[in-house]
Amino acid sequence: MTNWTLAARAAKMNPSAIREILKLTDRPGIISLAGGLPSPKAFPLQEFTAACNTVMARDGAAALQYATSEGYAPLRQAVADMLPWAVDPDQVLITTGSQQALDLIGKVFLDKDSRMLVETPTYLGALQAFAPQEPIAVSVASDDDGILVEDFAAKAGTGADKARLAYVLPNFQNPTGRTMTEARRAALVAKAAELGIPLIEDNPYGDLWFGEAPPAPLTARNPEGCIYMGSFSKVLAPGLRLGYIVAPKAIYPKLLQAKQAADLHTPGFNQRVVAEVIKDGFLDRHVPTIRALYKQQRDTMLAALEHEMAGLDVKWTRPAGGMFLWVRLPEGMNAQALLPAAVERNVAFVPGAPFYADHPDTRTLRLSYVTATSDEIRTAIAALAAAVRAHQ
Repeated sequence: MTNWTLAARAAKMNPSAIREILKLTDRPGIISLAGGLPSPKAFPLQEFTAACNTVMARDGAAALQYATSEGYAPLRQAVADMLPWAVDPDQVLITTGSQQALDLIGKVFLDKDSRMLVETPTYLGALQAFAPQEPIAVSVASDDDGILVEDFAAKAGTGADKARLAYVLPNFQNPTGRTMTEARRAALVAKAAELGIPLIEDNPYGDLWFGEAPPAPLTARNPEGCIYMGSFSKVLAPGLRLGYIVAPKAIYPKLLQAKQAADLHTPGFNQRVVAEVIKDGFLDRHVPTIRALYKQQRDTMLAALEHEMAGLDVKWTRPAGGMFLWVRLPEGMNAQALLPAAVERNVAFVPGAPFYADHPDTRTLRLSYVTATSDEIRTAIAALAAAVRAHQ
């Protein structure tokens, strides 16, 4: 009999709570408000069909060949050009989705028991990506305006215990939907620079604003003290698995080496197709259609919550963009315990506890408003409210 001995880090690899819940959505009749899946209505199918044909006709052999680890040069240039501060394309590393970007950052900067700071709550996928490196993830107190800078300083650590990095999502955060204010951004960047703590700025949702664009990125304020992460998943299509890192030149080579070891390079065909699609300002024309769609669906969900949760002590955020809102159940309730009752009523959500690095708030849950139709949203929120009433 063969004995398979697992590495110690394998014990730190846990299934995604979201991916496990998505299995429930295979059940007929389930309306899922769980996954962060962009609406297929927003996928520019015609443009991709044309771009695929163009790439194959123009340089199909090169598109199907091995490629450089850094990424397709015209796409790296396009990324540099669309960011609101001076970026050299040599600072841009194309990744296989921003989930890979998180994995590479974890491998390069974190050792066992390294301190890292995260928001309260934070993106579950980041905690999952960093976990195999066995860091100590420390939650920094946060409010509707973002991370609390005083608590950031208090938890930064000193000496060998000093935080290696701080991971933040300033725009329409996953899971809460909140946006960090201008004042909080300025204070956080200044304090991080003073303490010498690198900021990892994850910005997959920043273009999905409904009223006005969010304040300038953290990285624009201190490019040498930040790593910036972006993605084409939310503005084009997630199946392409295309993300990117913008890193200071001093640390770029190590991220590149980690990328080479991980997968040699992100699929070159995908990179060429995206470069073809976004040339000539396509995103400037396309993204407003996504904003309009998601705003309408957010408004539908907020109206449904107001109507269906009347008389219940349920609170929720009012995101100014992005894909999610955050719900807090009445005193004494547990979102994980509520989930089976909701699924019996044909609605699924993500319990909030897995989004906390420590001391989870079990009364919280995340809802996505971008994939379900308006009618499905209204039906699902009514079912969720019925489950809350029954569970009380």
